[in-house]
Amino acid sequence: MQLSETLVRADTPAGEIVLRRRGAVVELIINGVFAMDSVEVASELALADAAGSPPGRVLVGGLGLGYTTARLLDAGAELVRVVELAEPLLTWARACITEQLGRIASDPRVELVPGDIADAVTSAEPGWDAILLDVDNGPSFLIHDHNDRLYTEAFLSRCLTLLNPGGRLVIWCETASPALEITLNRVAATTDLLSVPVSRDGHDFDYALYLARPRS
Repeated sequence: MQLSETLVRADTPAGEIVLRRRGAVVELIINGVFAMDSVEVASELALADAAGSPPGRVLVGGLGLGYTTARLLDAGAELVRVVELAEPLLTWARACITEQLGRIASDPRVELVPGDIADAVTSAEPGWDAILLDVDNGPSFLIHDHNDRLYTEAFLSRCLTLLNPGGRLVIWCETASPALEITLNRVAATTDLLSVPVSRDGHDFDYALYLARPRS
């Protein structure tokens, strides 16, 4: 097994954040929990694709390693505002710690905003074509306990009111969440479950994307 090399690390009020490299693989560790790496990014790309084509104006909760944002840019997004709780990750993007993060930070269509996506949604202006949430592993496995408010009826309803007609709210989850689907069905015109099959370490499983559309 290849040894990992710590590229950068920082302590934040929400815990430690670390970027590591293992050979050609970049890993993101948040508060001691594996968040993602560059080996299998199919669900991050699918999250961007679910925003529609062309994506238009997109509000994204969570930067990660930048795969979702880069995909949106490649698809011709007009504006991508990325709200990231771990401010050091934004600093590292501007410092080009990885090529992809540096590319995102230098694109004039990208706004990198430090803060909690829940607060950002509360204060955001309407007029978004898509809102994409990828801030932890979904309601069944929270990296930060306070993220449970992202799956409440009040918050999801607020997201939907910010969308343009035909807009899309898309939520990344580690696994399907019937409770989240029930909540979305209460506030959305339609809710679809998109399964993203992945293979990792010899195991096959599905990540889940919930795509909800606002009522007219």
